[in-house]
Amino acid sequence: MSAHLRTALGLAVAGVPPLPLRVGKVPFGNCPPCAKNACGGRPNMKTPGPCMCPNPCHGWAAATINPGILNSGPWVRAWREAAGVAYHPGGAGFTVVDLDNAEAIAWARANLPATRTVQTTRGEHWLYRGAMQSANAVRPGVDIKSAMQYARWLGSGTGAMAALPAVVRALTVRDPSAARRAPQTLSVPLSGQQGECPHRTPTYLERGITMAEQRITNARGAVHATVYRMFLAVLSTHGRCGCLTETQTARLFNAAQAKGESPRHCTEAWTNALTTLGLSHV
Repeated sequence: MSAHLRTALGLAVAGVPPLPLRVGKVPFGNCPPCAKNACGGRPNMKTPGPCMCPNPCHGWAAATINPGILNSGPWVRAWREAAGVAYHPGGAGFTVVDLDNAEAIAWARANLPATRTVQTTRGEHWLYRGAMQSANAVRPGVDIKSAMQYARWLGSGTGAMAALPAVVRALTVRDPSAARRAPQTLSVPLSGQQGECPHRTPTYLERGITMAEQRITNARGAVHATVYRMFLAVLSTHGRCGCLTETQTARLFNAAQAKGESPRHCTEAWTNALTTLGLSHV
């Protein structure tokens, strides 16, 4: 057993989904059936649902805590060739604030609550409990790595991990004008979505987000199904016009996670809703 595989199995036991990295700190390439995006890519695959690729495939989305997969033949070969280990922070329920230089570290020490810290080649990783959307270059020398992103495993670090503060979440929030996306092209037109977009009225959009949050919060029994239906409802109404912001999306994810949904399940439900509606991204 390679040292990287031993590290990965230890992470999996702790609930942290690992994946192998090759030289250059990048994931292994997609397997032959998925080469050149033939499968439609992941997480936005042509057919909704989990990828069954036997090899480590599609970057962060391959990360898993399943020891049967980590110990499988294709993965063992990858571990033997690996130059390092990465993990999916969002899949483990936490966020990495990646500080690339001394100036970024100084900013964090002055503005962020103390938390677990991991030394990196150029700076530090600050780890917080709670997942959020990832974003690069939120400040000079600062990246956010959480959902749909991977980070290098460089050790467990030092210090107690603090709860994800609002100041970190705010780093990915843009001005409303900048947050609006260009209209998306749908494979199937959505009813009631013709002409001038009516959803730019703040009260209309806010009412829809609040209603979805309440439905998720009040869900009984099949929580995952309710989360998917609410994601689908919001995207079918607001997914094409570009008025749905990342802050509002984060509210839906937070409501789902408060009901016990994992960050990975939230991401899968969102992705499946996008795919069902023919939206590549929102």
